Amino acid sequence: MKVGMLLLTGGRGSRMGAPKHNLAHPSGASWGRHLIDVFREVFPEGPVQVLGEPLQDLPELPLVEDPREGPAAALRAWALAPSPAADLWWVVGCDQVRWRADALRAWINQAEALDPAHERWILARSEGMLQPLGGWLPAALRPNLAQARGASLRDLVNALPHLILDSGLEGWRDVDTPEEHTAFQDEVKAWRPSD
Repeated sequence: MKVGMLLLTGGRGSRMGAPKHNLAHPSGASWGRHLIDVFREVFPEGPVQVLGEPLQDLPELPLVEDPREGPAAALRAWALAPSPAADLWWVVGCDQVRWRADALRAWINQAEALDPAHERWILARSEGMLQPLGGWLPAALRPNLAQARGASLRDLVNALPHLILDSGLEGWRDVDTPEEHTAFQDEVKAWRPSD
């Protein structure tokens, strides 16, 4: 099975003062690059596509244009566009910066246990909220995704075969405000051994 990564970077980042995907991650990379590094640690041969704006620290990555009509329209645009060969796609938002390789391994193992044939979009519910981004989308569902109607990610989820798994993994907690950004930076200090 070949796993690919689709990184959504189309948001304006107005609350953060800059586009989130290019904000500095405590790892030394941008937020987007951090997520790609995590993905490549688990899936070293997996293709990566960026949906939206290019990353400053990886501008050579294949880019799919975001129509700027929200994440549901962006995913439909990606489903219609050419992409590298992959059986399963990790569709992740650039603000889900808490993902680490051990958590991503745990997440793919949970998803494969739920749907070993990769017939459904595997999503998480974390802290009582559905998390459409960060889920596993089978490539076989891309034609269905391209034809799905609705303005929200929830509409797309309901239009496709899917399974929802309750998950407490940290990766689901995104960073949307300056206050959440500060809290995240404090958390990361606790992850790393002291210098």
